[in-house]
Amino acid sequence: MDPNQPVGENYANPRTCFFHVLFKAASLAFYILSALFIDNFVIIFVVTVLLAALDFWVVKNVSGRILVGLRWWNEINDLGESVWKFECLDHESLSRMNKKDSWLFWWTLYLTAIAWIFLAIFSLIRLQADYLLVVGVCLTLSIANIVGFTKCKKDAKKQIQQFASQTIATRFSSTLQSAFSVV
Repeated sequence: MDPNQPVGENYANPRTCFFHVLFKAASLAFYILSALFIDNFVIIFVVTVLLAALDFWVVKNVSGRILVGLRWWNEINDLGESVWKFECLDHESLSRMNKKDSWLFWWTLYLTAIAWIFLAIFSLIRLQADYLLVVGVCLTLSIANIVGFTKCKKDAKKQIQQFASQTIATRFSSTLQSAFSVV
């Protein structure tokens, strides 16, 4: 690896990676730094939750698709039941996904939730129920993406396994048919 090579060139989608991390870092940094510089809870709540909501939207609708090839959403069916929906790229496209992009996606997803958990514990220790509310909203958005993308990844693996099994079965049966039709 060339030491003069910029780090961003290792990522297939550096802009997407930047925005994937930007809103996570911005919401955490604003929440932590606002306690030092801002004495207005409403401003802290609104700006922090807005940044966390932007992060949720970017991860769910942009970086999840581009960095790991996954997309999820939740619908309410006619019976009023919650139904998870998943999309993923085909097996060939998934295998070509950039490993560094994928690594960044998953690690930042989990590390952000862990950071919010630590901030929640800190708010509990300091008996700050109002700040616990801010952290709770941000943690909920973060965990929603973790759950959605984890379920989507499992669904994608299941689809790939079914496709592989079906392909093997089809090839095996066509091989058998051709073997018996020659005789």
